[in-house]
Order: sequence, then structure tokens, then C-alpha cells
Amino acid sequence: MGINVSRNADLASNEWLQRFVGRQHIAHDDEAFWNGLLNYNIVIPENSQDQLSLDSRLETLCQSFIGNNLKTGNFGSLITVFLEKATELLSLSDQESNMHVWQTFNALFIIRTLIKYINETGSEFQLLQHFEALPSADLVKAAEEQQQQQQQQMASIAIEATEQATLAALIVDGAKFETFIDALVNLIVVIPVKEFTYHLHLESVNTLITLLAVHLFAQPTDKSIVFRTIYKCQHANVLMSALLHFVARMVEVPHTMFGSTSAGSFVFGIAESLLSIFTFRKQQDILKTSNATGEELSQQFRTHYPLANQSLLLILILTNHCTAQDNAYRTSLFGCADSKDSPKQGTVSFQIDFSAVYETLCRIVTIDQATLLLYLLLHRNERFYRFVMQQQDLELLVIPILQTLYNAPDSNSHHIYMSLIVLLILSEDEGFNKNVHTILLKNISWYTERTISEISLGGILILIVIRTIQYNMLKMRDKYLHTNCLAALANMSGHFRALHPYVAQRLVSLFETLARKHTRLDAQLKEPADSAVFVNVSTTPEDMMQDLSVLEEVLRMVLEILNSCLTNQLVYCPNLVYTLLYKRSVFEGFRSHHAFQDVIQNIDMVVGFFSSRLQRVQEQRGELGVSEVLEVISKGASQWSSDRLRKFPDLKFKYVEEDAPEEFFIPYVWTLVCKYGCVHFSSESIKSVTTDVAC
Repeated sequence: MGINVSRNADLASNEWLQRFVGRQHIAHDDEAFWNGLLNYNIVIPENSQDQLSLDSRLETLCQSFIGNNLKTGNFGSLITVFLEKATELLSLSDQESNMHVWQTFNALFIIRTLIKYINETGSEFQLLQHFEALPSADLVKAAEEQQQQQQQQMASIAIEATEQATLAALIVDGAKFETFIDALVNLIVVIPVKEFTYHLHLESVNTLITLLAVHLFAQPTDKSIVFRTIYKCQHANVLMSALLHFVARMVEVPHTMFGSTSAGSFVFGIAESLLSIFTFRKQQDILKTSNATGEELSQQFRTHYPLANQSLLLILILTNHCTAQDNAYRTSLFGCADSKDSPKQGTVSFQIDFSAVYETLCRIVTIDQATLLLYLLLHRNERFYRFVMQQQDLELLVIPILQTLYNAPDSNSHHIYMSLIVLLILSEDEGFNKNVHTILLKNISWYTERTISEISLGGILILIVIRTIQYNMLKMRDKYLHTNCLAALANMSGHFRALHPYVAQRLVSLFETLARKHTRLDAQLKEPADSAVFVNVSTTPEDMMQDLSVLEEVLRMVLEILNSCLTNQLVYCPNLVYTLLYKRSVFEGFRSHHAFQDVIQNIDMVVGFFSSRLQRVQEQRGELGVSEVLEVISKGASQWSSDRLRKFPDLKFKYVEEDAPEEFFIPYVWTLVCKYGCVHFSSESIKSVTTDVAC
């Protein structure tokens, strides 16, 4: 190591590391040793294979560390060295701090590596033992002193240090661990992000994630000291502010670590040619930059913007755990405000440029973790929701979400579900439902079902939601997904305008497809039990009855959506009227059905009114072309009165988070951390991703 770039093969024989993990105590003020240990450069693992390779070469050293540290206290000495260097950084100039940043980073990298090893092979209890361990002679002395003190101290941890023939028990107060957490937060929120500090910020965020990952391995049943310490929340607002700023600014990783390409410094392992691959650029049209799949963008985001990526994941971890208690990080995210506003004092956790947050989310919303952050902000932060609703370029946000749904076979079910919920939340705003039909899009290359030269944002939104319903019917058969799709369409239906002919066709075809399925299923149920109709022995009549019930609910909702549009926007939707006239026969089998007849009466009244007008014109002119039929419909619409129709309640649906949301979100968040994060954990060591730990 020393001033040379470390090679993984050399790690086991490195004299500095051997001394550190050995049986000899190394004092924190032994400058010669710490300078020797911390003056190294290392290639940071970029993927799970790199991490596995590094872990295998560190295994022997880590085992020696576990066996000796409780007696030597060398980990505590390293923590002290790190704390001193982190404190000194706050008062140094840029020129003075370059070398200091390097050594602070190196100390923190070793600390994180050891935390990760203890998490994967031990327990939270053992992790805290190593944080607080003192040299053995001091252990006995400290134990005698503490026996004379009061035994009740918050965050106390019982550790046992075994020597050859004696056992000394020590109650420690966790002070060093708390001080370490404070130091990490200070590095993140106080030190400005510059080229030579970028990796120190990244390592600080990664260390917090690694500490919180105790949830993956230990699954503690008692109160987690790690979580309780991090959630003490003295710095919740400033930490959440810093993390969200890291995401919004999306600073690209420097080409070199610590701002130097001179001999002896580490050049970050990204070829220059690769830097041009990343497609996130503000000046580019989002339709042209969104050819990459969400999976590809996730990898690019992690590679080129690791600080933003890791900060985003840490935000999700902090806000989704401990939701049953007062979670100051969650409160902070939901209480932030636009820095351009002047909100009342005491009501705002922190201020940030909402424009920057919005623009960044538009660029990366096809990534799972970005969709999840967008959901949290829209659902829980009223200020941000109102800000988004005021934007004139909503297509930049909505189109990537629609692409995620369009590429459903390439997306995971959680991502599809969250994307639909975001659309549902957006559709709760009447202004949004009106605006999407005024935004015109041209030549949407990614939509391949049909070439459409021009369509409104509302039109393409309807097409994608309908397609998602049909995909769900064939593949996923998820009732909640159906419900959210239909709820979004229902919210929008009273504002449908200028529907493209193809959109009108797909709306009616959705009913037609569902109607055929209903007829087929109903016929099967009426057949004798021993009939050949039941060729699938795994499908029971009870299952089919349940399917029929769900299908009738969906059919009813589609009819109500059509009725809502005709009641509120008939004059602006001639293409829908045209399609209903052309496809009037699809409703015949349902006119007498008790579940549908009241709504179909309205549709029949509209169809009857325009049919009679067309018949009169045809008697005068003869056969009419499409444009002539539309002309008749438009003239008739001006004389139509919706008062003729039976009144139904307005369709208004609001997303409500289910009870115990952590059962969905916590496993999802940790899956994203493991799949898309820069910290690679041993999959063999992960016990399970359960709902929560006590805080």
C-alpha cells in the first residue's frame, strides 16, 4: 500500500494491515503507523463481482481482526483517528485539506469494510462491541470504575471481553458510536461537494447505508441501537436537505479521486469514451433520450452519478423505516418547501429549489428509486404537489412514467404499481386532467402499436393505461392494479377532450374485450359440472365465480367512464360518439343485466339521438363518409343537452395508502439498495428483507 495503488492480491501480506488486525494495541496518537496505513490508493469495487473478489482477499485479515480487536481496541483507535481528521477538515483550506481528505476517506473506507464484514458474519451486538472495545488492561480498569457509577444509561451495551483465563464484563454507553454518526453527518452537510471531496461524501453516505443494513443481516428482535442512534434526529433536517440537494444537483463523478492525476493518485476507472454514453442532458428532448430501458438507466445513474444515486437510496431508507413512530427524517422530507417561496416560519423543515428537484426527477423517473421518491413527494408533500401541478411541461414527467408502463414486461411489478399510483395521484387534480389534453405530442417513436403523427398527452396516457389493463388481464391478474388503472381513467374521464380516433376506438374496444370474456365465463359457469368446458382441472367453479365478479366490477367502471365523458364533454369528443355509433352492438348483451342497465341507458340515449340525426341526413344526401358523419355529430352535439341523461355521482377517486405500508415499502427499498446501490452486500448472508426494525 503506502503511496502505491493497492492490488487485492497484496492485501493479506500488507504489513500495515497485519499490524492493525494483530494482537498489539496501536494507540490513536501513533502518527507513524497511521500515516503508513492511511497513505494508500485503492480501486473501489464497482460491482458485486469486484466486491466478492475484494472480500475473499480480506477474509483472513477480517478473521484476525474479529479475534483480536476486543483485546487490542485498534478499531476504536482508528475511529478516533477518523474523528480527529474529520474535525480538522472543517477548519482547513482547500489546498491544505487535499491530503487530509484522502486520508480521511481511506480511514472511512477501512471502517466501512469492517462494518460490512461484521454485519454479514456477526450481529449488531458484536458490531457495537468492536466500536467500544478498549485495550484489555484498560478494560479491567474501566469496568472497575463503571461499577461505582449508576447502571442506568441510555443506549448501554453489554460486552464481554474474554482473555485466556479471565472474563471482564463492561457496560459501555455507546458514546463513541454516537460521535461517529455525528461526524458522518457533519462531513455530509458541512463540507462542500468539490472534485476532491466528492468521494469522501460518497463514502460517508455509503457508511450510513452499511450501518443501516444491519436490518438485512441481524434482524434484531430487540430495539436496534444502530437505528435508535441514527434516528435520534438532532440533524434530521440538515441531513435530509443535504441528501436531497445531492440528488437534485446530480453532480457527475470526477474523473479522478481527490482532484489529482499526478503519479501516485488513483484515476477513477471509467474510460473517457464511456462518459458520453449517459443520456441525461437537459437540452435534449426527453423522447429522444428515453430509448434506454429503466434497467440500463439505473446502471448508468449508478456509474456516473453515484453520490446522487446513493443519497436517493439513503433518503428512501430513512423515510420508510420507523413509520409507526415519529420519524424526523420522514417529517423533514414531507415538510420541505421551495427556496423561491417565503413560507411562514416554523412550518418548513428546509428549503430547496423545487425546479431542480422536478427537473432531475423528470430525467430519471424511469428508475425505480426515482419513481419511489416522486411518489413520496407527491403523496406527502403538499407544497411539492402544488408546484408540479403548476408546471407547463408536464409531459417531461408523465411520458417517462408512461414508458415504464409501456415496457411492463421489462419492469418489475413493484415499479409498475408505483408508476400507476403516481398517475392516480396526478389525476386527482382537475387542472392536470384539463392540461394533459392541451399538450400536443408529435411522432412518438416508442409507441409501436400504431403510427400516430400527433396526439395529446391525455390521449397517449389513456392508451397506455388501457394497454396496462389488458396486459394485467393476461399476465399479472392483479386486482389492485386494475383498480388503480380504472381510478386514474375515471378521474380524468370528466375532462376527456379532443380524443384521437384511435383513443376512442381503444376505449370502446376495452369494453368489447371485457364483454367477450364475461360472456365466455358466464357460459362456462352455466354448463354442467362434468362438461368438457372445464378442461382446466385447476380452475374451480368458485374461482370462476370470483373472476366473473371482478370482471363485472371492471365492466361497470368502464361504462361509468364512458358515461362520465358523455355527460361532461360530449361536445368535445365527436370521435368517441362516432365509435359508439359504429360499435353499438357490443352493448346489446348487457342492456338487461342488473349490474349495467342503468349506465347503458345513458349510452343508448346518446347513440339513439345521433343515430336518428344521421338517418335523416342520409335520407337527404345518401351514404355519408367519415368526415361527413363527424360533421353531423358536431352539429348535433351543439344541440344536445346532457340534462336528458340520468345523473350519476362524479367519478372522483383518491389514493389512500393501505395500513402497514412498511410491509410493501421496506422490502422494496432494500431490494433497490442491493440491486442498484454502490455498496454490494453478500447475498448469502442476507437472512430476509422483513418489514421493519424497532426504533
